[in-house]
Amino acid sequence: MIRVASYNMRKAIGTDRRRRPERTLDVLNELDADVIALQEADRRFGSRASALPPHLIEEHSDYKPVALDARAGGIGWHGNALLVRKNVAVRERHLFHLPSLEPRGAVLADVEVDGTTLRIVGMHLDLSGLWRRRQAHAILAHLAEQDEHPPTVLMGDLNEWSTSGGCLRDFAAHHVFASCGRSFHARRPIAQLDRIMVSPDLEVVASGAHASATARRASDHLPIWADLRANGERRVLPPPEPRERLTQRLRTSLKTRLGR
Repeated sequence: MIRVASYNMRKAIGTDRRRRPERTLDVLNELDADVIALQEADRRFGSRASALPPHLIEEHSDYKPVALDARAGGIGWHGNALLVRKNVAVRERHLFHLPSLEPRGAVLADVEVDGTTLRIVGMHLDLSGLWRRRQAHAILAHLAEQDEHPPTVLMGDLNEWSTSGGCLRDFAAHHVFASCGRSFHARRPIAQLDRIMVSPDLEVVASGAHASATARRASDHLPIWADLRANGERRVLPPPEPRERLTQRLRTSLKTRLGR
């Protein structure tokens, strides 16, 4: 069994408005996951150093950051970072830009956990529904363009308030959603903004939102998790929708909503 998790850690600032990275690390240790996708992992201003000091991760957890080499002192890129257990081998890693009015991106790593290779994608999508759908298409297109297609896990804060529309519909055409439940706001969860999605060759055995007392204070999001196992089904990723066609369809949808 492989456990994956996703956590918008809000730069280690809790609901008490205090920055306490050691508290965030406590939550990560509680999750006991093999791979964790983080959002808002780096500070927003200045050198954008990691909100989790690397020495704390090294000394007080069984995790190591996937080296993205994006910025000195940081563990992520546009706030996205990946942590894996120290015994997990990282076979491939890279970052890629997402279309947006402000800088956004996603991170990808191929990792080997207990003999199983997984492709992990971490993301934090836009507040705008139109840009979220463009970003979802960009991620799916990037995956389809890869030479190999191992079992894939997509995780992150999708910022999608809809329960089945918007970018969720785009991802659902290619992946299965884990039923993690509501994760925002941490004190009183009302929305499923954080999501874990897997390719059809992975089975979701169990999943949920981690609502410990520490997690309810450490960020405004609860972390989510899923236990996975390979089901042996051969997966062929459908080709992405042509970018021009998607853009036209999104424009038509927007005009319809605005009554034009």
